[in-house]
Amino acid sequence: MSIEHRSITVGDLEFDVRIGGPDNGPAVLLLHGFPTTGACFDQVVERLHESGLRTIVPDQRGYSAGARPEGAENYVLEHLVSDAIGILDTLGVGYTMVVGHDFGSLVAWHLTAKHPQRVTGLVAISVGHPSAMAASLASNGDQRERSSYILDFVKPGSEDAMLADDAKYLRDLVPDDSVLPLTERPALTAALNWYRANMTGDVKSHLACGPIEAPTTVLWGDSDPALGREQAEASGRFVYSDFRFSALEGVDHWIPQNAPAAVASEIALRSSVW
Repeated sequence: MSIEHRSITVGDLEFDVRIGGPDNGPAVLLLHGFPTTGACFDQVVERLHESGLRTIVPDQRGYSAGARPEGAENYVLEHLVSDAIGILDTLGVGYTMVVGHDFGSLVAWHLTAKHPQRVTGLVAISVGHPSAMAASLASNGDQRERSSYILDFVKPGSEDAMLADDAKYLRDLVPDDSVLPLTERPALTAALNWYRANMTGDVKSHLACGPIEAPTTVLWGDSDPALGREQAEASGRFVYSDFRFSALEGVDHWIPQNAPAAVASEIALRSSVW
């Protein structure tokens, strides 16, 4: 089934969005993380279309060339959530399953908490509920060590190291070509602004997120070097609905690319449960 590439305007920003699957199928909004575009879900959406689901995959703020405002203050989670809602509104989608990976999971958690009437279910990949993550960072030395890379992301000039040697750091980090747009400095700066806006200063306040009322699954790879089990599994404390934690044995951080069948199965399961 073919993918339609559309430019969708939300306010004064233009987002590149991939749309596929049957027009009347239940909607699934998939939100990528750093440093990938929505192309990281390519192998997942193929399987979802076979299950009769309609997929909406935006390149989010900073990743779409037409949605790249200057200044880290323009990349707080509130704006990222509003972008996603604006895309749904423009497409006339009243409610949807929400899927997020990496930083996209933080957007997905916040969207689900703030707009429960729009969400039929949530599948969060790698990153648990923001409150579980904040608690794990505060009390778990292992998670603080795992997350220490963020200190490099937020410091001024971090782009230089990431783009050195033909962006070797970025190319080696991600197992597919979804990283390539970030090998251009403007895109990389905008993507890093997600961290500079939300992972500096009072991080607990920035991440603060309400409880989740939608049926929720957290997918976590047990070989993930950046995210520990505690922050993922403890997310159930913040879900006031059916909660499922699924640990994928031998899978690293890049679950959408390296375990697309597992991701698609969990999404399809959540869709059928709803």
